[in-house]
Amino acid sequence: MYRSWGDRVAFLFVYVREAHPSDEWQMPVNEEQGVVFRQPTTWDERRELAEKCCSATKLSMTCVVDTLDDAVDTAYAGWPERLFVIGDDGRIVYAGGPGPFGFKPQEVERWLRKNVEPPCGGENEDKAID
Repeated sequence: MYRSWGDRVAFLFVYVREAHPSDEWQMPVNEEQGVVFRQPTTWDERRELAEKCCSATKLSMTCVVDTLDDAVDTAYAGWPERLFVIGDDGRIVYAGGPGPFGFKPQEVERWLRKNVEPPCGGENEDKAID
């Protein structure tokens, strides 16, 4: 989605607290995939873990890291994952449900096709979700 819409929409990935840290609620699939981390207790630990996550997933959009007091997560109920579209005026114009079951990139894609101007001389095409 970022590759398809990034020339018309600003994307931001916010890294919040670990969803399944080894010292809290570890999932077997994390162990199988070698994705086992403790919940960071310092800003540097959280930032380093966010960098590992972004690198491992080859994230190409801008990533910021929530503070240790989880201010962004608290304000947006973003844990473990959630999608928002923020309008030019700073107001939420689309709020997806909390993940994993409410995490529906296809809904954001439909919203973008309906509400964002196509590139000059083009139509909003049905594009694969990246």
